[in-house]
Amino acid sequence: MATKIVPYEDIEKQKKYIQCVREKNLAKEEKPIACIKTFGCQMNEHDSEKIAGMLEQMGYVLVPDETEGKYDGRICDLVIFNTCCIRQNAEEKVFGHIGALKGAKRVKPDMVTIVCGCMTEQLHIVEEINKKYKNVDIVFGTHNLHRLPEFVYNSIFNNSRICELSHTEGEVAEGLPIKRESSFKAWVTIMYGCNNFCTYCIVPYVRGRERSRRMTDILEEIRGLAESGIREITLLGQNVNSYGKDLMENDGCRSFADLLAAICVTIEGTGLKRIRFMTSHPKDLSQELIDVMAKYPAVCKQLHLPVQAGSTEILNKMNRKYTKESYLDLVARIKEKMPDIVLSTDIIVGFPEETDEDFEETLDLVRKVQYDMAYTFIYSPRVGTPAAKNPNQVPEENVKERFDRLVELQSSVDRAKNEAMVGKVVEVLCEGLSRTNINRFTGRTEGNKIVNFVADVKCLREAEGKFVKVYIEKAQTWSLEGHAVEWE
Repeated sequence: MATKIVPYEDIEKQKKYIQCVREKNLAKEEKPIACIKTFGCQMNEHDSEKIAGMLEQMGYVLVPDETEGKYDGRICDLVIFNTCCIRQNAEEKVFGHIGALKGAKRVKPDMVTIVCGCMTEQLHIVEEINKKYKNVDIVFGTHNLHRLPEFVYNSIFNNSRICELSHTEGEVAEGLPIKRESSFKAWVTIMYGCNNFCTYCIVPYVRGRERSRRMTDILEEIRGLAESGIREITLLGQNVNSYGKDLMENDGCRSFADLLAAICVTIEGTGLKRIRFMTSHPKDLSQELIDVMAKYPAVCKQLHLPVQAGSTEILNKMNRKYTKESYLDLVARIKEKMPDIVLSTDIIVGFPEETDEDFEETLDLVRKVQYDMAYTFIYSPRVGTPAAKNPNQVPEENVKERFDRLVELQSSVDRAKNEAMVGKVVEVLCEGLSRTNINRFTGRTEGNKIVNFVADVKCLREAEGKFVKVYIEKAQTWSLEGHAVEWE
């Protein structure tokens, strides 16, 4: 099925709603303020950048939320929660935040409270919001993001309580305003949705089936980012390796490898020096893509390759469509082409029916691959997924013991990998001052490792977004320390 684009006239209609809300907001004596609370993955973070772009055009001043919808003593005029449903604790946090706004709503009845994102594509969640949280004015799902101006307009002008869920596969909306958080790094979504239906995962049910953006639209966006001074981009998709499978022949691109090569050619001669991407499903990572990664210097030699488990039997129950052996073979082919590749992964501990022997297979795989970083998770049942219905859930005490062993093993690998970098000079993209030490700068290597370093730079603005060579003096488990030896 070919990708469907939101019609031009629909986007133009949203622009009219933006203008109406803007005129009302600009007529106020005090500029209205809005805050966005984002939960979840990079896709959600980028969606929030689009939300921020639309709100800013509607005349809202975006502020960080201090507590219970307040900023600098003022109650926000609009609060929006962009939600995640991957794990139970994420949903619980959202409900806690929504409940905390009830007092502010009583003081300021015209405050607009919005809940959107992945959580709201689940019917039982929407029913709970409608029943228990009357302070919520607008609820909409992931496929209706571009209609935010319309929803805000109807809430303000018509005092409407809105619940708008599409329950369709959705369309791709182009031309939305984006307020990017960084002036030198950018997310670029290349596709939406997922067709894999891993038995533990809710994403296909809330994000829909795979829908690729047209290559021409992606290249146009990246060309504009390069011209604006962006130094690094991260291409986003639930499974970027499936990019292009739903595009027609005349869209000009039929694989992710094709797209990645085209991006590298597009940014030649610009200041955009780094390209990252995530997430990569192992079953769809082609040799063609490995070759493109190895060929072009702009593609970071860093790869996030979620394995989820080391037992082939568990992988089969997860519906991952690869085996432990085929995964290790893939890693070997990647390392053959790119010996210095930095690998990271996701691992779930305690999947239903996981035995001690299955878990030992996971530890064995971690020892063999030697990941630079692993994001480890305790299995969280998701309503609506096949795994949640499995009666053979692993006892909590077993899961905790396994999780601790995995973290201990991976931490030792992390530390060893970082210690091997002591005495080397690495190139770091400076992101500004360290959050934990204002006397140090922080940034990331091509391999996405965090580096905190000292430098003889007086002005922060002179450092942010610049590439710097750093001599590594010390290794921590999850970061490196050093001093700058050469600035761009």
